[in-house]
Amino acid sequence: MPYPRRLLNEGEEIVLDLKPHWWYFSKHILTGIPLVVLFVLLWELHGDVRRVAGWLYAGLAIAWAGWLGLKYLQWYFTHFVVTTDRTIFRTGVLAKHGREIPLERINDITFNQGIFERIIGAGTLLIESAGERGQSEFTDVRHPDGVQQEIYRQMEANAQRRARYHHPPVPAPAPEASPAPAGGRRRSPSRSSSSPVCATRG
Repeated sequence: MPYPRRLLNEGEEIVLDLKPHWWYFSKHILTGIPLVVLFVLLWELHGDVRRVAGWLYAGLAIAWAGWLGLKYLQWYFTHFVVTTDRTIFRTGVLAKHGREIPLERINDITFNQGIFERIIGAGTLLIESAGERGQSEFTDVRHPDGVQQEIYRQMEANAQRRARYHHPPVPAPAPEASPAPAGGRRRSPSRSSSSPVCATRG
């Protein structure tokens, strides 16, 4: 699901529209490992104990599947967006939570990646901005080094647009017309009415 364009300002364009890295969702899938262990142990039981344990296991499995489905929806409705004017973080299925940072207010951008995160192409992005919150942390960002460079490029382009807006170029002055001579029209030079005549004697 792409970021809704109706939430953009006039003239604003989306540069990056990212969902969290797949590792965000995989971490929650790994929480099902204890259920696999319990399933193996369940086969060691017998009689009524096994039947009761089976019902308990089924309840746990359904609860885990529902929780996993909720995490998937959170992943699906989470956006980290870079536009020509700002960075946007938006998440939530029913209740929404968002954070916006105008590009001109960003002071510094850093990213952190462990060895495993470098292998899978994920990491944490830290954006420091002027304001009350100061530093914002975004986890499970896809290729945070590339996102960092793209934000810097958009910051530079945004600064150039703002500079042109506040200091528009001064138009060149129109060339001045030559002053007309006193007395009316300018008279073009005329040739002399008389020309030398060569007389020949007879």
